[in-house]
Amino acid sequence: MKLYPLTFEPIFKERIWGGTKLKEHLNKSFDGNSIGESWELSTVSNDVSVVSNGEFAGLNLNELIEKFPNEILGEKSIEKFGLDFPLLFKFLDAKEDLSIQVHPNDELAKQRHNSFGKTEMWYVMQADTNARLVVGFKSKTNKQDYLSHLADKTLLTILNETTVKKGDTFFLETGTVHAIGAGVLIAEIQQTSDITYRLYDWDRIDSNGAGRELHNDLAVDAINYEETNTKIQYNKKTNDSVNLVDCPYFITNLLDISGTYQWKKKKESFTVFMCTEGSFLLNSENFKGNFKKGDTILIPAVLKEFEIIGETSLLEITI
Repeated sequence: MKLYPLTFEPIFKERIWGGTKLKEHLNKSFDGNSIGESWELSTVSNDVSVVSNGEFAGLNLNELIEKFPNEILGEKSIEKFGLDFPLLFKFLDAKEDLSIQVHPNDELAKQRHNSFGKTEMWYVMQADTNARLVVGFKSKTNKQDYLSHLADKTLLTILNETTVKKGDTFFLETGTVHAIGAGVLIAEIQQTSDITYRLYDWDRIDSNGAGRELHNDLAVDAINYEETNTKIQYNKKTNDSVNLVDCPYFITNLLDISGTYQWKKKKESFTVFMCTEGSFLLNSENFKGNFKKGDTILIPAVLKEFEIIGETSLLEITI
């Protein structure tokens, strides 16, 4: 059985801050009005993605990697991360503000949770007027000042808020205090981890009158108190790959295609496409498949080249 470009059943997550944009903008199908996340490609425990297309439909990603480790992951990924699938891909719809939060680095996450840390990036797919993100401190601070502002509920006064528009891109290293603001639809690429420390949740309460759990005792040693520059500056190029992020955990390029583009693998690793705009045909000698905005496609490492035909914008992610 030959491998081919793989798609997966989305794993939907109901969130107190979620909405319906994943349905309205990305053609996702679900019930309810507060779906905050669509996990597109995951091997997080109890949330392992299941193949939705072709001969391997019904197998989950871990089962597929067990059958074809080198062919799926590639030498580069196995060399760095073993047989674990190292990344988690999501679309997020923030109808309301997410909590102000932080993620630990690999060392802390391993020590406390036997997990990877959570380096991540955001690509803004849609943003309402004046929608904003919270990303890092306005200037260098320290643990004492941070705790004082937290206690006084003035934390936002020392954090950097930035209004955003479609196409804005941010790279968040572990330790960066952050929050996605109301009205933002995001494609998120991150390490395979579900470790989040909430610092402040806007004093929200659920239907039972309870607030969500905060993790400030854990967070203080995970925070980077330096001023950080998280926004990525780039210029789009038609039918050319533009690098957005190149870090130890993933490389992300933006690929704007108009017409026909000959795609060739650059690394001995799997590649993932997240379609952020338009539609396209993926065409090779042994495969033809049509994809559209909101689709996430895993290209196994063994597949080396394709023709991409259409009017589309893709995030192209590899190791």
